[in-house]
Amino acid sequence: MIREVLRMGDPRLLRVAQPVTQFSTPQLDALLQDMRDTMAQLDGAGLAAPQIGVDLRVVIFGSISNPRYPDAPVVPATVLINPELVPLSDDEEEGWEGCLSVPGLRGWVPRWRHLRYAGCDETGQRFERTVDGFHARVVQHECDHLDGVLYPMRVRDFRRFGFIEELFDGQTPPLAD
Repeated sequence: MIREVLRMGDPRLLRVAQPVTQFSTPQLDALLQDMRDTMAQLDGAGLAAPQIGVDLRVVIFGSISNPRYPDAPVVPATVLINPELVPLSDDEEEGWEGCLSVPGLRGWVPRWRHLRYAGCDETGQRFERTVDGFHARVVQHECDHLDGVLYPMRVRDFRRFGFIEELFDGQTPPLAD
């Protein structure tokens, strides 16, 4: 089922989400299916449970071919529950980000360049990955939602934040300058 995505200004987006304690349940399976359906309908690269009003530490992400990010590298479809992120260096890179909860806008956001993330899949099986670039950016963006952080809160230079049509003269925004 396609769910309504909360938009910036809704106080539910500012809460710290609760850990998942039970895996492989009908409720978790239904939540994940709703998240997949919603993300696909909106051409998202990721979605966090708080974005649809569910106060749990659950994110999904992945992109093979995405009209919102046509030049993005492939990110494998992933369910990440109770995530832990560890930067592998202090190196940051900045890039353009958008968000289903902040429709029509883009911002220039710093993120760690390399990181390791760990968590559980929908069955409770623990896994970890070491990633960089766009994959690392997507994971950080989605996991921020679990702590009540929206990407505009990370924008350092508000001359590089605005409506897509104004910033890019109606063109698709690049991933980076």
